[in-house]
Amino acid sequence: MITLAVILVILLGLVIYAVSVYNGLVTLRNRFKNAFAQIDVQLKRRYDLIPNLVETAKGYLKHERETLEAVIQARNSAAQAEKEVAGDPGDPTAMKKLLGAESALTGAMGRFFALSESYPDLKANQNMMQLTEELSSTENKIAFARQAYNDAVMTYNTRREKMPTAIFAGAMGFQPAELFEISDPGERETVKVEF
Repeated sequence: MITLAVILVILLGLVIYAVSVYNGLVTLRNRFKNAFAQIDVQLKRRYDLIPNLVETAKGYLKHERETLEAVIQARNSAAQAEKEVAGDPGDPTAMKKLLGAESALTGAMGRFFALSESYPDLKANQNMMQLTEELSSTENKIAFARQAYNDAVMTYNTRREKMPTAIFAGAMGFQPAELFEISDPGERETVKVEF
């Protein structure tokens, strides 16, 4: 009878521990999903600003249609990739797709701003100045939101990989989360918006 009681106490302890691990991982997963939601808001704001910026520049950059179309195409690709990640921020494949699309958008925006530097009338346009200021502010907010997301992912992944939690995490369906990081060192800079 004592042996049975000891076994039941051990089993009860394991169940309580497993529930505790599960609840802790759920909390951490929800934190990084919430942190991505903050990035999501800022990315959508950026995606909404870009067409207005391009539309404002169209009159001045009539002969630069290829650059304008590249910006819009990169923006559309990034917006589509962002929607996929928003559905499941823990999906590493979707996150890598978003990172690639964001890198392409950053490159296209860099070319756009470099080109617009050669048009003094465009630089002096009040609407263009306001839009670039809003875009610059949004870029800063994205950087802060990205840092919060990466911190939350790191906490989640660290907890998930520590023993004995690692034993339960995989069995409970907790997969590693992907950081929102840029792999090309040249793209680590935010889009330069200077007029």
